[in-house]
Amino acid sequence: MQGPLNITPESLAEEAAGLQRKLGAGVRTLREMDDVDYGATPREEVWRDGKVAVYRFKGERRPSARVPTLISYALVNRPYMVDLQEDRSLVKGLLERGEDVYVIDWGYPDRSDRFLTLEDYIERFIGGAVDHLRKACGLPSINLLGICQGGAFSLCYAALHPEKIRNLITMVTPVDFHTPDNMLSNWNREIDVDLLVDTLGNVPADMMNFTYLMLKPWRLFAQKYVGMVDILDDRKAMEDFLRMEKWIFDSPDQAGEAFREFSKQFFQENRFMTGTPPRIGRNEVHLGEIDMPVLNIYALQDHLVPPDSSRALRGLIGSDDYTELAFKGGHIGIYVSSRAQREVPQTIHDWLQRRT
Repeated sequence: MQGPLNITPESLAEEAAGLQRKLGAGVRTLREMDDVDYGATPREEVWRDGKVAVYRFKGERRPSARVPTLISYALVNRPYMVDLQEDRSLVKGLLERGEDVYVIDWGYPDRSDRFLTLEDYIERFIGGAVDHLRKACGLPSINLLGICQGGAFSLCYAALHPEKIRNLITMVTPVDFHTPDNMLSNWNREIDVDLLVDTLGNVPADMMNFTYLMLKPWRLFAQKYVGMVDILDDRKAMEDFLRMEKWIFDSPDQAGEAFREFSKQFFQENRFMTGTPPRIGRNEVHLGEIDMPVLNIYALQDHLVPPDSSRALRGLIGSDDYTELAFKGGHIGIYVSSRAQREVPQTIHDWLQRRT
């Protein structure tokens, strides 16, 4: 007998048997797997200030680019998303095209870092890294590639020190924090940040992770784990899945004062867009001071940094050399999807080549 959904006892039995086979194969797969690791590219430490370090990536051939590119990632996640694995690596794609690539690793803040401020992250750490590379390479300026919150940091640094940045690249970078579709910002505006930081000190990574997962609870809490059943018997697919899970949950705590300042000035007060400029220490940030070429890359399906949030950069900077790339994908897909491997490194390389 067949029901209105074309479900029969035979089809149910067949599906149950298939699931049993899949689970059995999955048990064997998981037993044979080692702990997944990340990072496709060898690297060496070239500079350090406390827990913050700069690493240079080493490709299979010497870089042909004369100007190095420094990557500034967000504080909330580890920066190895840009070099996750052999076939999903923005860094590898840039190295293969001759770029000289470095990354800032913010480390894991602890209680001793409770009072680090935005001035520490932007002037001391990004500034220290930039000055080291300028001196080491014998150049007056270098390229800066800022990602997400690290992109907002890079905009601030480039506005404060335009003479030190040759070319500026921003990826999935929030500029207008008050677009209607920015759910994370809408939530943040309802938080008593002073009470939160004064109570907790550093903001725990688990709290931050839960917040991000709740932006898409069905997709990130349930659907992806149901879908995992389909790949249990595929070792490569399971390694990819677990590597991504490791990255998601390998998150640092947030230094309390820096979190307080960023939340207030950007999420709540939207200072890039208002008449009150952000303040980094005693200095005001005016995006009109950014006079170097700018490449702004955003993701069309980004639920964390909506496209309109990034596109707001147009018209705010002082440079006439402004380029946008709209990527068909999401906030993470812009680094790890097969489309990203084809499009993003080549776009960055071609853009830099025309300006170096």
